[in-house]
Amino acid sequence: MMRSLWTAATGMSAQALNVDVISNNLANVNTAGFKRGRANFQDLMYQQVSSPGSQNSAGNQVPTGVQVGLGVRTAGISRIFSEGSFQQTGNPLDMAVEGRGFFQVQMPDGALAYTRTGSFAVDSQGQLVTQDGYIVQPSMTIPADAVSINIAQDGSLSVVQPGNVQTTIGQMQLADFANPDGLTAVGHSLFQESQSSGTPITGNPGGNGLGSVAQGTLEMSNVNTVEEMVNMIAAQRAYEMNSKSIQAADEMLHMANNIRR
Repeated sequence: MMRSLWTAATGMSAQALNVDVISNNLANVNTAGFKRGRANFQDLMYQQVSSPGSQNSAGNQVPTGVQVGLGVRTAGISRIFSEGSFQQTGNPLDMAVEGRGFFQVQMPDGALAYTRTGSFAVDSQGQLVTQDGYIVQPSMTIPADAVSINIAQDGSLSVVQPGNVQTTIGQMQLADFANPDGLTAVGHSLFQESQSSGTPITGNPGGNGLGSVAQGTLEMSNVNTVEEMVNMIAAQRAYEMNSKSIQAADEMLHMANNIRR
């Protein structure tokens, strides 16, 4: 019975983490470029009372044996990189990636980070930056007298200046990874490479399996509110059932302690 207490406790801990992940998904339902998480679980080790195929006292082979599970553990939290819905904004500096790939930005320490959030702006020097002021890579400077900004699907960025002079000022590049799930989330809708993600594969949008760029559009969160609410209810009920298991084990221990009364 003591074993059942600890087994049920692992179930409650796992479902509490599951609710944490679901809550984060729901909190970011309107965060542009957000990718929802999913908690993955696996069973713990088993206590082998008798192994399958062993012989019993009569010399007969036991077909199944007795293996008692000891609970559950968190195997990992996957990041689901399916595309979110696209929203037209009309802002010429808003971009969305249609397909695979990430925008590249330079962090204050010089390291590269990657994002699906294409809500960009220009700083005081005219450089294309994120909402946090991180410079988009490759670096591009938009002239102060630009009348209009045009970004093609292949990522080429051009401006129209006074006198109807059109000038190409840069080329957007995207990065992709063999295992995007292995990227390290660092907040601010940014990811960084890890040993699990592999090294970035960069190229122009539309080539080498990379997606194309859509100007004046933002990719919204891929969180499905109804699905997350169903997951939340299921997690709550699983938590409740595990607590009932602890209560049942406690009552059985209480009966055992009072058996002589």
